[in-house]
Amino acid sequence: MCGIAGIVGNKYDSETLSKVLEKQNHRGPDFTGQWLDEHCSLGHNRLSIIDLSKESNQPFVDSTERYTLVFNGEIYNYIELKEELKASYKFVTASDTEVLIAAYSVWGSSCLSRLNGMFSFAIWDTHEKKLFAARDRFGVKPFYYNIKEDTLAFSSEIKTLHALGVAKQPNKKVWANYFVYGSYGMPNETFFEHIHQLPGGHYLEFNHGKLELTQWYFFEKEIEKYKKIETFECVKEKYTELLIDSLSLRFRADVPVGFNVSGGLDSSALLAFVNRFESVNQDKIKAYTFYTDDERYDELPWVEEMIALTQNPLQKVKLLANQSEALAEELAYIQDEPFGGLPTIAYAQIFKQARKDGVLVLLDGQGMDEQWAGYDYYTKKNDATIQGVKRSPFRPNVLSSELLELAKKPVYPTPFDDEVLNKQYRDLFYTKIPRALRFNDRVSMAASTELREPFLDYRLVEYAFAQPLEYKVKEGVQKFLLRAIVSEYLSDSISYAPKRPLQTPQREWLGEELKVLVTKKIEKLKTTNFVSWFNVEELDREWKNYLNGDNQSSFHIWQWVNFSMLINSEYRL
Repeated sequence: MCGIAGIVGNKYDSETLSKVLEKQNHRGPDFTGQWLDEHCSLGHNRLSIIDLSKESNQPFVDSTERYTLVFNGEIYNYIELKEELKASYKFVTASDTEVLIAAYSVWGSSCLSRLNGMFSFAIWDTHEKKLFAARDRFGVKPFYYNIKEDTLAFSSEIKTLHALGVAKQPNKKVWANYFVYGSYGMPNETFFEHIHQLPGGHYLEFNHGKLELTQWYFFEKEIEKYKKIETFECVKEKYTELLIDSLSLRFRADVPVGFNVSGGLDSSALLAFVNRFESVNQDKIKAYTFYTDDERYDELPWVEEMIALTQNPLQKVKLLANQSEALAEELAYIQDEPFGGLPTIAYAQIFKQARKDGVLVLLDGQGMDEQWAGYDYYTKKNDATIQGVKRSPFRPNVLSSELLELAKKPVYPTPFDDEVLNKQYRDLFYTKIPRALRFNDRVSMAASTELREPFLDYRLVEYAFAQPLEYKVKEGVQKFLLRAIVSEYLSDSISYAPKRPLQTPQREWLGEELKVLVTKKIEKLKTTNFVSWFNVEELDREWKNYLNGDNQSSFHIWQWVNFSMLINSEYRL
């Protein structure tokens, strides 16, 4: 996993490219490489995970010297693909990087459907003077770009594009929807004007100043493969086989692998199978979890019960309230855009600890709720996207009329004739998963570690998604089939434990231990040009209401704090 950057059109010198790459050096501190010609400049920050040799450094030029690649991510099935490609391409490394460039040189854009991995990459074709860039099915790895006149600039992080001179101009519409509806933007949007995302499952081509985007992954069509209803036991057996294979692929690494664990079912599923595999230089695979010493929220008792069954070494990482301000400021810089509050801050500390321990790859359980209908709102008649909250977590009354007028409730596609499936689809491609993947990419990469998501293997997601609702939810028990699988390996108290929506005392800390921080950040908003976005009287009133007990949700408070942390003197209205 790495950082990529490039400019097509205007020629950039090596010194300028070096300064740009320095902004995302945390993504790949092992090697920084450049490739330049008169039409294209490519840069790469390498975090060495597979084939640690210098021969696999990037930018990587293929054997014909026609194509040059910068690549962020992993192609997990690279060994199998290499066998297919051997007759057509002469390999000189043991890397997945070379397999990727060989796949493109032999199969062109159709190579994408053969890849099982997380990836964003760009390939420069020196013959056609064309850039081809692509992003994985679910957008696990980021790809940001800016177009100005006839020049395309791209990178793994937004701050890198700012370093190239793209202005820090907030996208008011996206911010308005964030404050009013909790939306983090559509798959092609960011919180900045003139900075776009390549959506997951898409590729772009930039040729002589013209940009063309193409969708290559069609989830709805893939689901049609599973129209035939199978028995519960058959699905259980097939899904278990897929799950084991997905984990096996994600243990392919030339560095130690660990895993993140909470007290939930998804972590239980990970734990149930993870010890089948060996990691480099490790006997038992190391587990990581965070806690805050608050028994109302900490999942440590469940984690310790689970770990007692498998005897994996457990590293417990504690987050203290008095650390939170400095860590939040640090994370605001890393994220560039709004992030998920104290849970994200706490999660970030796990990766720092793993790096200290020499564990450079971590697995986690992202993606199970969306494929197995694990949220309580899936089977309710509402359009909620947050579990466990009755009153709206947003406070649009604190916004100015100017900003409120820009807010438009996001409308998401409904490609299925089933309400639950459409909610799952929304969460997979528009809400839950996209924002979680962005949060998690940044916190893992900030610590120069790689995060892998075995439950987002497209084969697992497609197969689970397509199953009948009664396999997902039965007698009020959600993720029912998954629980049936896990119960064969772990105790019922673990596999049938209810879902806990909150993992940190953010609600309490913001009104107590961090009250001074919140007040300070609200006061800062009043001294900036962005005060015009707010109704100051309502802002103060809602903060007072929160302190007086109107605190079922703390999300609106965190929105204001986070916004205040993100804006600086370089931002312009």
